[in-house]
Amino acid sequence: MSTLNAPRIRIPRSARAGEVIEIRTLIEHPMETGLQGPRRDMLTRLLVRMNGETLLAADFRNGTSANPYHVFFVRMERTSSFDFTWTDEAGRSARAEARVTVG
Repeated sequence: MSTLNAPRIRIPRSARAGEVIEIRTLIEHPMETGLQGPRRDMLTRLLVRMNGETLLAADFRNGTSANPYHVFFVRMERTSSFDFTWTDEAGRSARAEARVTVG
């Protein structure tokens, strides 16, 4: 399985208990639907896990823009590890990890 370009993630390194943090992600991907050319190349899924449990699962379709950018919010109760995985229809994937310390 080959990989996609490295994604960019913006997430705070620390938070207070009960604080809502903003997480921003961006991955470079052309999202070619195949409608305007012979080649189809679509990103199909973003999976975000927090401490091993699924926090967000998004399936992408033809209407998803190139270089998908996502923003979501999480209430922090304890120090947590985040795992981000993007997958495209060719089976390629990109991963990123982050940790937020609650103090």
